[in-house]
Amino acid sequence: MKVRQADFSKGSVPSLILKVSFPLIVAELVNLLYSMVDRIYIGHIEDVGSSALTGLGLCFPIISLISAFSRLFGFNGGAPLAAIYRGKKEKKEAEAIMGNSFLMAVIAALVITVLLLVFMRPVLYLFGASDNTYPYARDYLSIYVCGTVFSLVSLTLNAFINSQGFQKIGMMTVIVGAVSNIILDPVFIFVFDMGVKGAAIATVISQSLSAFFAFFFLRSSSVELRLTVSGMHLCFSRCRRIITLGLSGFTMGATNSIVQLVCNKTAFIWGGDLYVGVMTILNSIREIFSTPINGLSSAGGPVMSYNYGSRDYDRVKKASNTLLFSILIYSTFVWLFVFLFPRLMALMFTRDEALLAVSAHAIRLYFFGFIFMAFQMSGQQTFVSLGLSGPAIFFSLFRKVIIVVPLTIFLPYILSTDGIMIAEAISNVVGGISAYTAMRIIVFNRLLKKEEHFCSP
Repeated sequence: MKVRQADFSKGSVPSLILKVSFPLIVAELVNLLYSMVDRIYIGHIEDVGSSALTGLGLCFPIISLISAFSRLFGFNGGAPLAAIYRGKKEKKEAEAIMGNSFLMAVIAALVITVLLLVFMRPVLYLFGASDNTYPYARDYLSIYVCGTVFSLVSLTLNAFINSQGFQKIGMMTVIVGAVSNIILDPVFIFVFDMGVKGAAIATVISQSLSAFFAFFFLRSSSVELRLTVSGMHLCFSRCRRIITLGLSGFTMGATNSIVQLVCNKTAFIWGGDLYVGVMTILNSIREIFSTPINGLSSAGGPVMSYNYGSRDYDRVKKASNTLLFSILIYSTFVWLFVFLFPRLMALMFTRDEALLAVSAHAIRLYFFGFIFMAFQMSGQQTFVSLGLSGPAIFFSLFRKVIIVVPLTIFLPYILSTDGIMIAEAISNVVGGISAYTAMRIIVFNRLLKKEEHFCSP
């Protein structure tokens, strides 16, 4: 396979990030189709679409929690750490980090599969299921979890493909699975009349194709860092470094799951199944608009990690600043669009008039502070890319656990269901400003100045 690899040490930093981010954003958008296509098809099943969509929405916090492990071992853990060692020209250690990350992802996936199959019923009711929506959630999740190993392997290995500069191959890894899912979904859901079970089967098959594609590419001679058997020998100190760095991304993913759990439960208490359906639509729209932000962050991360490892601190600063301004411009346009056309977004997932009316109002409240995600994501990604796990973990917890969860629980006593939506907006403003301010102080004013002084003749 003849492929082109990006060089993170040369050229204009803003141009490099934007160039690298394009295939990543496409990959993120295509990856989103895995779950989004399921929701769109299921939401339009005749007679039971709204209930089935709500049932499927109950699975999202669990799926988010599963995906968070790929951040632990891949995107925020092993991949930036391997990129730093690649920048230092320590290829053997970088390959060992990738091998250890892969093996830990496989082990974690097997443990998660067993636990969810055993405790599925109490977990789904904990996440907000009712007797009406539980059967749909059970039918989807019982099949989906059987493909957990494919999901985690695909996501984890793709992080190492992207961190080496093979963004187009990373895009292809995702496209292989997503196109398969788009084709298979209507076949299993409607032609075979399998409903939500059919959607889950299509997803598992698609994820397996992505996993095999990523695995064999990293085993090929086309890559600088190869996935080798010798690199898979687990080393406690190496695994600890991977997990310690990856905890920030895992915490962000896991706390997203916790927030979704709290929101679903609170929405059910204050508004019943209708508002659990609203939360499903809100989460779906947020995923759509967060996807380009994730792509930009994934492009900026390796650039910062590689140049930090090679001691080019000016390029690190430029990459961090580019990340902030590009996300800020994008999030501003998103906020304007959502504010002007909330009903249009909700129409993607339902034709139920009651659900549409409530969703349109909720969307405007929920996305009010979306612009401030630029500060949260750029600050968070800079911490992670430079291996600063402590502050990265803290600010993940700060925005979600310390701000969102308490506000989601208590604001409804004052504002009813509107309080659930406003809690997210407040967390974006406070969390974003706090994370970015701390990053500027810790990274720009302390760490990089200290490193520059140490390296100067």
